[in-house]
Amino acid sequence: MTEQERMKAGYIWLDDEENVGMQAKCRALIEKYNSLPADANEERMALTKEIFGKCGDHVWIVPPLKVMVGAYTSIGEGCYMNIGTTLIDDAPITIGKYVLFGPNVTLCTTGHPISPKHRGDGMYSFPITIKDGAWLGANVVVMPGVTIGENSVIGAGSVVTKDIPDNVVAFGTPCRVYREINEHDDEYYFRDYRFDAQPEREEMPHLDFLEN
Repeated sequence: MTEQERMKAGYIWLDDEENVGMQAKCRALIEKYNSLPADANEERMALTKEIFGKCGDHVWIVPPLKVMVGAYTSIGEGCYMNIGTTLIDDAPITIGKYVLFGPNVTLCTTGHPISPKHRGDGMYSFPITIKDGAWLGANVVVMPGVTIGENSVIGAGSVVTKDIPDNVVAFGTPCRVYREINEHDDEYYFRDYRFDAQPEREEMPHLDFLEN
């Protein structure tokens, strides 16, 4: 059994030539991605197709970006990830459509044994899934094996150690469900600011590089 096979089976595993090679390839692509000129949006979006195993259209990731393997991450269309996204994708990371990340979000599929006697044995990795329409606030950390439900909001600074259901607001360390998303949220976007009290736009702005 190879180390990659051990990882995929949920066993303790160690880095080997195969994994180190995948990491080196990804680092080279990430270095190129992060070093592009600030206005090189089309080139940067094209690179996401090389970095990730799957990447949908109209995905906008603000550099700097940090990714461990890349090939094990799938990103759906229409996602936006703010500065400092970190993806430790030793195991698969699946990000659905129209997902939002605030600054410095970390998805970490890998951990180490708690026991000091076994910590040196290696590491374990379990998949992370972020379902369609979820929003992760600034500095959220998602731990191995976690699924975050469709449309759910994770408050800034949360550490998510267990699954979060669909259509809820959750926050804290460890992250816990606070309430369901409800009709009040359809009327108010922040505190006492109402959607229907805004002036109408004459036209919607658009970014040309997102249309390609």
